Amino acid sequence: MQIQVKCSCGAESCPEWAIVELQGAVEVQPSFQDRLQNLVIGELCRPSSQENYTFTVGYHELTGSKVTLKKPLLVLKKLKSMDLDQGSENGPAEVELDVIGIIRHKILFKTRPRALISKPQPTVK
Repeated sequence: MQIQVKCSCGAESCPEWAIVELQGAVEVQPSFQDRLQNLVIGELCRPSSQENYTFTVGYHELTGSKVTLKKPLLVLKKLKSMDLDQGSENGPAEVELDVIGIIRHKILFKTRPRALISKPQPTVK
């Protein structure tokens, strides 16, 4: 079976994506198990003058860096279209994949998280 890959956005204007790689696991509280889509788990920041990234999850802060992948990855969307040469509706479907993005970099967080402990507010006398 031949799978055709097409890029509808154009080779030069294809959106760039990135991978966020964490060491360990991110566990979701049981109350959010059924609502994972669009769930905010933290805040990813990069100071404009540096190549380091910070990822804040709750009271933990991770520090990472941008790494270039040896081979870029494609983000694909599967499209199905029926094979009209077969002449039957139950024949094998021809599969096409549409490129919706390309991944050339990953943000790697390989150190242990740092605990963010806030100072208690001073009492006013």
